[in-house]
Amino acid sequence: MDTILLFLGLLLSFIMAINIGGNDAANPTSTAVGSGALSLRRALILFAIFVILGALLQGYMVIKTIGRGIVPEIDILGAFIIVLSANIWIFFATMRGMAISTTHSIVAAVIGYGIAQYFLEINLGVLTTIFISWITSPLLSALLSFFLYKLSYFLIRKYSLKSEKILRILVIFTLLFSAYSFGANDVANATGVYITIACKLGQIPDFNAMILLSIYGAIGIIIGGYILGPKVIRTLAFRITRLDLLMALAAGLANATTVYLFTTLPYFIFGYGLPISTSYVAVGSILGVGGAKSSINMKITAKLISYWIMTIPFNIILTFALYKLFTIFSIF
Repeated sequence: MDTILLFLGLLLSFIMAINIGGNDAANPTSTAVGSGALSLRRALILFAIFVILGALLQGYMVIKTIGRGIVPEIDILGAFIIVLSANIWIFFATMRGMAISTTHSIVAAVIGYGIAQYFLEINLGVLTTIFISWITSPLLSALLSFFLYKLSYFLIRKYSLKSEKILRILVIFTLLFSAYSFGANDVANATGVYITIACKLGQIPDFNAMILLSIYGAIGIIIGGYILGPKVIRTLAFRITRLDLLMALAAGLANATTVYLFTTLPYFIFGYGLPISTSYVAVGSILGVGGAKSSINMKITAKLISYWIMTIPFNIILTFALYKLFTIFSIF
């Protein structure tokens, strides 16, 4: 029975990775597409290459946090229910074209499982650090993009530096940096809950298991980006604010820098990377440059925020209820 659950769970994780790609491919690509620096197809090709690199080289930093940092251990049934619950919410939001947080979805699902299985044994220290990062990361991204835009605009006007070709190249560079950072941070959302199980059942060394799970998740994310991603990419690229190349440069650089810092710095300081919302960071960076130009679509912004508010309670409640239902009625 454990083998069947593991197989079904890993299959669900791959579907989860596809859903993550569908919802979150917009985060690194939207500024380049919205500013006209790249076509949607070319942006997704570069996204695929650098997501794989980020997942392979630094994806382990956050997988460790999701798999073992919040609760003492995740059993096979728990991993299955966590991924199932998060999948339901992410797929629903993606079909609506809404850029929600896949990170919040999976962490909330882990919390729901933790309450059902462990209750008071949830690691509140790690959880508090994660929650603080959820608030500070989009704020940092918004402020950084705001000041980067103002600084770039000032320098271009003062020194007559404006060159569309140079700006276009720089915007493409920010996409590459952002996709790499995204791969390092978000691959854990799809596969992180299986790290302990892979080590125990598969007899795979800890680090090797994290690398294999990173590659597995990254492949699903790339497929999802191509199949489901365009709808959300267009929301971020065109519906929040109109992006020119300078805005795209500031927003893209702020987005990439913020995600990378929250992935790597905590790992070197505390021993675990922080699973932040790359969606919130991406939207924050776009709102930052939009605020700098006073051109924000408040209607679509309000709709995005309403989905953000629903994400955490929905996933906690659904995971808790499903886990209790499956254990009470001895399903699996």
